Amino acid sequence: MPALTSLGIGSGIDLNTMLTQLVALERKPLEQMQAEASKLQTKVSSFGQIQSLVSRIQDAANKLKGTTGSGVWSQSVAKSANDQVVTAVSGSSAATGSYAVSVTSLATAQTIVSGAPYADASELIGEGTLTLEVGAWNADRTAFTAKAGSTSVALAVTATDTIGTLRDKINALGAGVSASLVTDANGTRLALRSTATGAVNGFRITAADADGVNTDATGLSRVAYDPPGGTTGMLFGQAGANAVANVNGVPVNSATNELSGVIDGLTLRLRGNSATPVDVDVSPDREAITEAVKGLASAYSDLAKYIGEQTKYDATSKVGGPLQGDSAVGGVLARLRGVINNTTGASATFARLSDVGLELQRDGTLSVDSAKLDKALGNLEAMEKAFTNSDPLVPANEGFARRFSALATEMLAVDGSLTTRTEGLRKLITQNSEKQSRLEDRVERYQARMVQQFTAMDSNLARLNALNSYVTQQLAALTNSSSS
Repeated sequence: MPALTSLGIGSGIDLNTMLTQLVALERKPLEQMQAEASKLQTKVSSFGQIQSLVSRIQDAANKLKGTTGSGVWSQSVAKSANDQVVTAVSGSSAATGSYAVSVTSLATAQTIVSGAPYADASELIGEGTLTLEVGAWNADRTAFTAKAGSTSVALAVTATDTIGTLRDKINALGAGVSASLVTDANGTRLALRSTATGAVNGFRITAADADGVNTDATGLSRVAYDPPGGTTGMLFGQAGANAVANVNGVPVNSATNELSGVIDGLTLRLRGNSATPVDVDVSPDREAITEAVKGLASAYSDLAKYIGEQTKYDATSKVGGPLQGDSAVGGVLARLRGVINNTTGASATFARLSDVGLELQRDGTLSVDSAKLDKALGNLEAMEKAFTNSDPLVPANEGFARRFSALATEMLAVDGSLTTRTEGLRKLITQNSEKQSRLEDRVERYQARMVQQFTAMDSNLARLNALNSYVTQQLAALTNSSSS
């Protein structure tokens, strides 16, 4: 409630200023409450960031914790001795080993091209209907077998169609054949090609020419290709053929140059012919494991740095961080350091994290000794156990990654230390807000009461002043009367 500007008119006293100062004193505790609320909110934000950083540790640990033979530990990388002949892509289920690959021939797509060139793309092509079929030719192209499950596609050609519009119509069909125009000094030719490689993806084209003759070299029949039917207006370029290769002594025949089912989890991409076998080696992806280990160290270090910033004391400014002295924060690092410092029975070779190159530094961060890590990767089976081993009955035998993951999960749970601490701070903020509201109400009532009292006092002082003025006047009149 604002001060009344009429206060003090009757008495001549600056009651408004007095009232403002009294109310300000009454509101003083509110400033402290607001400052406390700001600190609490800062703590909530800090804990929110800590939860995010712990979640990062959880994610990093989960990449390393999987069961034996899964996750990052099962990832492999494939390398070919000659990428000009074959390249390889390793999947998650590819078994490590070496494979010898030789390539007799690559898979090809059928191609045909118009015999006589056209003047240009605007030359009319003729009128009628073309029928496209996908399938396989025999060796001398005297017989055609339609591909199982495929259907022929009819294309209507009008009298106004040009060689250019015919190209566009064929491409729009999506019938397994693509068309293009090739222009040189002799003119423009129509080139047709199977959209997929392999013997079963060849094609034939028959024509129902509006001129009544379907097998000559004029009109729409110029685009037909059906040797058994006597139509060769288009010239044969290349047959559709399967890739022929050999993998570890086993003959392989494929409609494409990508062999994805020959070796489980491994895709071989054929690039060129080679009678001499090319070695393709599949080995564990040590780089992925290295990055995962570094990711765990980085996640822990970021948390340690942040907590250090939030809890440090600045001797110069004599101001502590928002979380200085908070026991919940100290417990987070203490428990995580316990995972780093305690040994594991999961692996006799790598009983400590420092054995694989992860070492605590004086500033609380976790560093990676690359030399130690590279050496540990040389004994991948033992290193994997050190991170992934699961033994619920004997916690001391749990792998490091499993310990980190379990601890992070516990902290982030609904009843975990970080969650409960954050909820506790939020409750304090709510209580603080309620206290502020109650104080505001009390101050408002106090101000109203003081205005009432000051108003009454002002009225009384006004009457007294008026009486004083009257008495003064009367005395002055009596004095003047006596003098005369």
